[in-house]
Amino acid sequence: MTNDVSAGSGSITVAGRLALGVTLLAFGLGTTGVIDGVAASDAVTLAHYVGGVALFLLGLVALRDRDGVGGTGFAALGALWFTWAVADRASAEAAGLFLLLFALVALTLTLAGGDTLGQAVHGLLFLAMLLLAVASFAGSSSLAKAGGWVAVLSGAVAWYAATAALAHWPTALPRRAAGRGVTAAG
Repeated sequence: MTNDVSAGSGSITVAGRLALGVTLLAFGLGTTGVIDGVAASDAVTLAHYVGGVALFLLGLVALRDRDGVGGTGFAALGALWFTWAVADRASAEAAGLFLLLFALVALTLTLAGGDTLGQAVHGLLFLAMLLLAVASFAGSSSLAKAGGWVAVLSGAVAWYAATAALAHWPTALPRRAAGRGVTAAG
């Protein structure tokens, strides 16, 4: 294993991943209902300030430092978390549409590239928001719980990516040659 520290603006990327990680963990655990008396709505304050304001500001700083992928990701996700936190919960269909749009932003961030852990965080976030959108449209608590667990997994990967960068833990698996006699040129 190697200690392939994540690409991006160093401490800005670490802080952004920590902010996104704890927001997703709180939101996801609340959505699963695994902790008695804790719901997704209990994550609103955290989503407002940490997931919204802090991520958005970190995104602006990353953009200033010419980190296009990280800056765009943190700013866009910050804006979405802020909006989720302050939004009036009108109807299940409106919530489903918001979650679907959130999923599309996460898909864009997944396809934008970056390091493997960042793509994993965004890919899992896409899947979580897609499941939650479908659950909202269909009124399915089972799909909502599944989406919550995927959000928890995405938050755990974001937390690990940040912690690994700080603690110099492995963030990439070693690459092996394709086989005997194979060279890089083919």
